[in-house]
Amino acid sequence: MNIYDIAEKAGVSIATVSRVINGSDKVSDKTRARIMAIIEENNYTPNVFARGLSGDSIHIIGILVPDIADHFMSRAVSYLEKNLHEKGYNILLSCSGYSAEEKESHIRMLLDERIDAMILVGSTYAGSGNESHNTESIKEASCKIPVFLINGYIESDNIYCTFSNDYDASYELTKKFVENGRKRFLFITDSESYSANKKREGFTRALEDSGISPENISFLHLPNDIAVVSDYLREHPIGFDACYASEDGIAIGVVKYAQSKGLRVPEDISVIGYNNSEICIAAVPEITSVDNRLKYICDGTVSRLLAVLSGETEVEHRTSVACTLACRDTTNFS
Repeated sequence: MNIYDIAEKAGVSIATVSRVINGSDKVSDKTRARIMAIIEENNYTPNVFARGLSGDSIHIIGILVPDIADHFMSRAVSYLEKNLHEKGYNILLSCSGYSAEEKESHIRMLLDERIDAMILVGSTYAGSGNESHNTESIKEASCKIPVFLINGYIESDNIYCTFSNDYDASYELTKKFVENGRKRFLFITDSESYSANKKREGFTRALEDSGISPENISFLHLPNDIAVVSDYLREHPIGFDACYASEDGIAIGVVKYAQSKGLRVPEDISVIGYNNSEICIAAVPEITSVDNRLKYICDGTVSRLLAVLSGETEVEHRTSVACTLACRDTTNFS
């Protein structure tokens, strides 16, 4: 039996059970008595939320990423490890890949190590609506330990999600394209993850609200690979004067294509990337990019993790972080 079973039998939320376990006075005597009776009847040991207080903590946090070679994910792990180490925690890092089977296997492996909590980095863990990206294994893991998700959202009582507001950022930057006089628009992404879908939704809605005809809007699904993007655009001509790329590497590939065709950036083609990574500054011209404030997200995730492990029951489950736009040489916004 776990905390979910207790909540179901008592007819209350998991948060209410947690309050009883942690001695909160924000529960009525009647409800408290009902929950305690179920706990005693089933010999339940309430250590999911109270491990940090009971001395059962081993002070190890599991961190799961699909691919540590990905720049976004490696930066996130760096921020998380440094912050957790300063708070007295060590990390156990695992790279799951992208298939459902690989994810499930790595989640089980981390759980077998008796970690105190798990952090999942990447919106691929939040699913995309198809079978290969289901989230059941993550929800099952959250029945045993608190789970924290960066850059995606899964609704569950013991899963805490922090993510960039990709929809609003994409909507606003696309409106800037329109206000800048751009007429033909291209959106390029390398995935169908939670984050990528929000970016596309914001992009599409902004163009609809601006009265842009669908015939002037193109979409491509390409790897986050500079050479692949550049080569594809050369081999498959698409008329566009504004490109929104869901990754900075894709944006650089678009700039490389423009340069090979003698097109001026940003005069002929305006380009925006995403993540505001270091490669934006290394590129020539420097890439305008959405800053999703990754360090802020990671620091906030650690703060909420420590709060949950200390027994707090009023921790936010869904935290959205506003993005900013780092304007550089691939746009000429006023």
